Amino acid sequence: MGCANGVKPRKKVVEINELLNQAQQEGKIMGSTMVRQEMPKFTMDAYDAKTGHFKEVSSDDYKGKWAVICFYPADFTFVCPTEIAAMNAKYDEFQKLNTEILAVSVDSKFSHKRFAETEPLLKGLKLTMGADSNQEVSRAFGVLVEEEGVALRGRFLFNPDGICVAQEVQADSVGRNVNEFLRQVQAWQHASKTGEVCPAGWRPGKKTLPVQTDAEKMAGHVGDYITIEEILS
Repeated sequence: MGCANGVKPRKKVVEINELLNQAQQEGKIMGSTMVRQEMPKFTMDAYDAKTGHFKEVSSDDYKGKWAVICFYPADFTFVCPTEIAAMNAKYDEFQKLNTEILAVSVDSKFSHKRFAETEPLLKGLKLTMGADSNQEVSRAFGVLVEEEGVALRGRFLFNPDGICVAQEVQADSVGRNVNEFLRQVQAWQHASKTGEVCPAGWRPGKKTLPVQTDAEKMAGHVGDYITIEEILS
């Protein structure tokens, strides 16, 4: 898997579904979507690139914070370092939004350290890289490809109550857009703070929909409040 060219079908569909059903019954997996679910409990080794040291991370570290848990297939692949570098380039902006980032793959903490030290794109890396070596965290978040032992590209945003408000999961050949994800964090924080809702493509400074005060007037008449030109601008 990793960063293979093209999208391969997942193997042993029946067996995998049986494993997922069993895991769900045992409480090891939250379901097909994490949205509106609580963050799964976890503890794992990690490499803190900012300090250059190993440490342990857990779900408890993110209580009361906005948090991004970002899975990627593997170290020393091709698309993965571009995604990690992009998230790192926006690290300070996420910090200004009081949002923590944890990058996770099934590689060991030693692999993470070597990856960060040798890949030119990761020079100056500030992120913490979780080592899901036993694959339990990837499985709990529903992104583990069991037959390959790697995670899909899964990115999850949790609010300070530990509830997932947004997720994106995709196959391995195409990287994700960090600018779009940063926009989503800004939108979710604004909506959570104000009680307003954010239309498609909302960015700070753009028009929101004040449903907390005008819900009856707006129902069936959203176009009286916002135009498609404003939405796409």
